[in-house]
Amino acid sequence: MKKYIYLAIIVVIVYCFQSFFLAAGGIGADSLSYFGIASDLPNLVTNLFPLGFPALIKFCHFIFQDYFWASKMLNISMVISMLLFSYFKQFYFRETVLLFTGKSIFFALNIVSSEGPFLFLLYFLFYFLHERFHDKIKSGTFLLGASLIMFLLFTVRYSGIYIYLAIGLFWMVMVIKRKAFAPNFDLFRFLVFSGIGIAAYLCFNFLTFGSYTGEHLRGAPTQYQTVYIYRNLLGMANVIDPFIGLKPSSNSFTSLAFQVLILIVDLVLLGYLIKLYQRRKNLFTREFHHLLWVIAGIYTVALFISGIFQQIEEMNVRMLAAANLCLFFSFLLIYFKGLKSDRLIFRLSCFFLGFLTFYSLKSPANYLENKAKIVEQMPKFKSKKYLYDNEHNQKITATYYFPVLEKSFSYQHTNSQKGFIKQSIAGTVNPQIKWLKYDTVPDKSSILYTSELVLK
Repeated sequence: MKKYIYLAIIVVIVYCFQSFFLAAGGIGADSLSYFGIASDLPNLVTNLFPLGFPALIKFCHFIFQDYFWASKMLNISMVISMLLFSYFKQFYFRETVLLFTGKSIFFALNIVSSEGPFLFLLYFLFYFLHERFHDKIKSGTFLLGASLIMFLLFTVRYSGIYIYLAIGLFWMVMVIKRKAFAPNFDLFRFLVFSGIGIAAYLCFNFLTFGSYTGEHLRGAPTQYQTVYIYRNLLGMANVIDPFIGLKPSSNSFTSLAFQVLILIVDLVLLGYLIKLYQRRKNLFTREFHHLLWVIAGIYTVALFISGIFQQIEEMNVRMLAAANLCLFFSFLLIYFKGLKSDRLIFRLSCFFLGFLTFYSLKSPANYLENKAKIVEQMPKFKSKKYLYDNEHNQKITATYYFPVLEKSFSYQHTNSQKGFIKQSIAGTVNPQIKWLKYDTVPDKSSILYTSELVLK
């Protein structure tokens, strides 16, 4: 157990310092939207994103008076809380530590995004469901805790509704197939109470903004091409893999072929997971794992369908983090049942924690230094209302050389582009200057263009 405590300490250190070496500090366009909503509170301006995450940022901002530090402390507090909870509650501590070596939690809690608190809450939903399925907590405790968490999941990300629907589908199947399944009535009450909370939030949105989830603000997909459906299908298959989530943005033949190789790895891994389950299925309560699989499947397919009808990101690690967490947690619980030696999984997890860390820092920078330079310049732009990256066509290309193969390749990292970095930092320093995706505001004097900011 000591080695998992040491690994947990390493995880906290890595998660604490990693974003300091990212040029934009782990802050992207969505982060700026959340900062903007948080800075507007208590005034309600938009429901494009639910209020849960902005409210958390606002609370932390009262303490730190800086949006970067507010989000940073929020992320690291969630990491520490999950690890301490697991350790003191004796809720699969080894498995929980290893979750932090996987791609989903790593990327969700090292950037500023709603996926971080979403996965945090989802983990605690796992706890309440698991303990009730194993009759370790009372019905009232489960009903109160699980219903509240389900409601909060929806207030953090609207996609929480897919988790709710998946649990509802699981309940229906269990009622039909297993009438004697003890938690059935508790699940029904959970669906009723959390459903009332979700319905109340949707009504609040409609009465306040005139739409349920800001659906009129997203619009139709900008590009509906076969190659993007192909990439999305590959992304959906990759939800199986707990560690590897490489997905180049290029649509070149080499890039797409590389993703097919990842698909082959995913399918081999799926075959191994099925065989592992078959060998050990008599060692654990299967219903809990079946529920996790249903959630993962429904969540993945529902997001894919959503992407067809509205403008959301393609199926990548961040978008499918919740589904991947369900499968990874299920796999770890099964893997450790009847295990004689954990040497392989421990070493593999340590390797991928290192790999993910170095991969995310492949172009290291000093965020705090970059931030300090932008902070000095921001007072003279107080009158600006909008922020626009007008340097997105000025691409910076990184070249990587492989000595053994004697080959090199070039790649344009979105997060390393100067315009993106300036926009991310400026929007963090003053979220009241709202970022623009397109330069469509008639009054150009109200726009802060990134070219007006100096970052060397």
